[in-house]
Amino acid sequence: MKEMELKYGCNPNQKPARVYMNEGELPFEVLNGRPGYINLLDAFNSWQLVRELREATGLPAAASFKHVSPAGAAVAVPLTETLEKMYFVEGVHLSPICTAYIRARGADRMSSYGDFVALSDECDEQTASFLAREVSDGIIAPSYTDRALEILKGKRKGTYCVLKMNPDYIPAETETKQVFGITFEQGRNNIKLDNSLFDNMVTDNKCIPDDAKRDLLIAMITLKYTQSNSVCYAYGGQAIGIGAGQQSRIHCTRLAGNKADVWFLRSHPKVLALPFLPELRRPDRDNTIDVYISDDYNDVLAEGMWQQYFTCRPQPLTREEKRAWLNQVSGVSLGSDAFFPFGDNIERAHRSGVSYIVQAGGSVRDDNVIEVCNRYNIAMAMCGIRLFHH
Repeated sequence: MKEMELKYGCNPNQKPARVYMNEGELPFEVLNGRPGYINLLDAFNSWQLVRELREATGLPAAASFKHVSPAGAAVAVPLTETLEKMYFVEGVHLSPICTAYIRARGADRMSSYGDFVALSDECDEQTASFLAREVSDGIIAPSYTDRALEILKGKRKGTYCVLKMNPDYIPAETETKQVFGITFEQGRNNIKLDNSLFDNMVTDNKCIPDDAKRDLLIAMITLKYTQSNSVCYAYGGQAIGIGAGQQSRIHCTRLAGNKADVWFLRSHPKVLALPFLPELRRPDRDNTIDVYISDDYNDVLAEGMWQQYFTCRPQPLTREEKRAWLNQVSGVSLGSDAFFPFGDNIERAHRSGVSYIVQAGGSVRDDNVIEVCNRYNIAMAMCGIRLFHH
């Protein structure tokens, strides 16, 4: 098939809409549902991300996409007991690809609501079963087991979008797009991200352990498919905070850092022990945890709304308790899709436990950025690679 008609474009008034190939066949099959314009943008960006993560790390990879940027990305690093509790999978033996998916979805569950999922490896029955319980628009993977496909076809009253991607497809070296009737052309961003990112260590601390190198690769490959400006915090084999599409680098760093802080606070003993009502659905639990961690929780208590979520009234997580918990965090990796212009980005990153950084370098204030890293004993590499994506 060389072309496919779509219901509409980005918005219902944008008709007609289609995807097509100038040469050859479309490199994907629709196994179920009817993908939309934005679905396919998410699908192809997320597929590239997980394919590159798989190649760079050797581990199965998954991504959760919303509005052409990742909400989460991860590889198949086994979950700790604490993460099993955070992700509501206690005592479950997970397959590698399911582990990657659980991690990717767990990075920022609020943003992943209604996402498009990408898997680097075959979708198995276990992954499909977990995905069946989530609010999601679709999935792209190289293949599906028969049982997995059966499960996914039953999702969303039979309309769930299931795409099978040809893993051997290689796009042309030149890509084009139109804006306002004007055609743009450029070479595809096919740069390979690997351990050469760490060749130029510019700080006093030049030690980046292997697990941090893996996390920095995850961060940088994630940023390659994130709307710029963008910054990504990664830890333990997954992204934990992504700041996308901000006009200011410091706002990227703050946004992603705040998301990383929330991710760590989800492991606080008070959060793990929240007495949820048994019938409370998972999305409602996620929303409730977000409110509980935020400064709005006291307002919820004051309004007597806790009975809607809990079997008994939990004590608030105070600002002092939150800061004390986050002060214990270290070993976080941080990637940036372009240079940090000022040291304030490093100050903010340090507050979220960042110990390792990769960024392009090339700012007139590189000396200030390096100075702040040295103050906190942060190891930083300047890779000389900009990863803008628009």
